[in-house]
Amino acid sequence: MSDDILYQIRQANPELTIEFNDDIFNETLIRLEDKCLAINNQALVELGMPTPQRNAFNVLNYEITKEKSYNVNELLEYIAHNKPLLNDNQKNVYNVIMNRINNNTGGIIYLDAPGGTGKTFLLNLLLAEIRATKHIALALASSGIASTLMEGGRTAHSALQLPLNIAEQQFPVCKISGKSGRGQLLKQAKIIIWDECTMSHKKSLEAMDRTLQELRKNSEIMGGALLILSGDFRQTLPVIPKSTPADEINACLKKSHLWPQVQILQLTKNMRVELSKDETTACFAKILLQIGEGPTDQTSGLIELNSDFLFACLFEPW
Repeated sequence: MSDDILYQIRQANPELTIEFNDDIFNETLIRLEDKCLAINNQALVELGMPTPQRNAFNVLNYEITKEKSYNVNELLEYIAHNKPLLNDNQKNVYNVIMNRINNNTGGIIYLDAPGGTGKTFLLNLLLAEIRATKHIALALASSGIASTLMEGGRTAHSALQLPLNIAEQQFPVCKISGKSGRGQLLKQAKIIIWDECTMSHKKSLEAMDRTLQELRKNSEIMGGALLILSGDFRQTLPVIPKSTPADEINACLKKSHLWPQVQILQLTKNMRVELSKDETTACFAKILLQIGEGPTDQTSGLIELNSDFLFACLFEPW
């Protein structure tokens, strides 16, 4: 029966490499017990066999099967190679997040990471750590390009089934049923990472919170799950059609009622500059951050660009 179940899963998921595992054996026990109950109303424990876990997911569920089919040996090799490469700043952020995961502490963490600080490198390492223990880690991003930079990444709108007219709804929710494969996936996710979150409307985060609370039957923030938001508010904010700058600011995540409960972590060391050993690149990165922080002249509201920045622009490799 286990061979037959494995064959069915492989037929349904030809692009995945799937071998025997505890979930397949548990599904076999469930089917055996169903037969025994139908024939003589006896459970497997009464017949001297192990009792199956009835709250386990259906192994033919594509969504969960895909997330649990990562090669553990490859993940462990990836972790062993890349974990020692973390700098002190990245290591501190990594330890805070892993402590939350190990203690099963949910909530929201925002990773403030300007370009070049190694955000994607750190996020992929976290994903590998969770998946190596056969737990589910979801990698989401606000844009399609950003999603391709994370292993197993997908767009947040696709994964969460967010309404397209979310800005027009007062209390939006994700269109996900608790019995669906996507719903089961969100119930069991150990961690959810949302990259380039600063581009998303604040109601997207609020819709996700309502949906996870409903799916997990848990009234805590995000239903007790751990959500890692990452991005840089100095860059792109939500795009609101026919709006004013004030509308865009009001739509950003910092204006959500959930933001006061967010723990903020920062990556500050620019590894791109560190590795290049180029003074021009360092100057360019520094001034770019200053621009992101706002006007240099508070009276006029203007940002002054000096000759060093213009020189850096000429020689910075785009």
